[in-house]
Amino acid sequence: MRYELFYWPSIPGRGEFVRLALEQAGADYVDVARGSEADGLGVPALTRLLADESIATPPYAPPFLKAGKRIIAQTANILLYLGARHDLAPRGEAGRLWAHQLQLTVTDFLVHVHDTHHPIAGALYYEEQKPEARRRAAAFRKDRLPKFLHYFERVLRCNPHGSRYMVGNKLTYVDLSMFHLMAGLHYAFPRALAQLKPELPLLDALSRRVAALPRIAAYLKSKRRLAFNPHGIFRHYPELDAPAARKAARK
Repeated sequence: MRYELFYWPSIPGRGEFVRLALEQAGADYVDVARGSEADGLGVPALTRLLADESIATPPYAPPFLKAGKRIIAQTANILLYLGARHDLAPRGEAGRLWAHQLQLTVTDFLVHVHDTHHPIAGALYYEEQKPEARRRAAAFRKDRLPKFLHYFERVLRCNPHGSRYMVGNKLTYVDLSMFHLMAGLHYAFPRALAQLKPELPLLDALSRRVAALPRIAAYLKSKRRLAFNPHGIFRHYPELDAPAARKAARK
């Protein structure tokens, strides 16, 4: 079965969590909105499906995945579906629920990341809310950023099967999501993440292992991989990052 992934064509965003799972699974898929309109793809294909009132279970917003006649929306929900079908989740119910719980926690964290640059309204430009964004980002760096990352580090440390994976004793979609999360934070908050890095050795090691997986490594080098940019969830505004370290005064 060929999957159809529907997400905006110019940003990694939430769609990237799904892409990584599809890539690691070696699944046959088409990134619909990045295709040619002449072939019936592109953004018009995405918006047509969103507006199609004949769909009994319509998605609210991208990303959503079409698998045969089934349409699955919400990133964590899509990964729950793909994980069970492509050996990217535990087989037992308890393990699957634990993986899903962690992915939902990632979803919670992404809201905090997004709100650092859009603290008032997503419909406003960043430039229209810069003072509020500075305050929100400062609070994020002080509280939410370390709290969530320390939690994920703790999950690795407390895994009874060893600290190589987030769930159980083999790779799951949660590990792939941790890689993308850390990569996005490195882009958006390089100084703040560098300050926390000594406290996150297991997350750092996990990210490097995921990046080295043959299929993921090939994907990262391909044109299918979209670069982080100023239009997605992870945005780099130097004024929102941690202050630069002061150089020691010369005697």
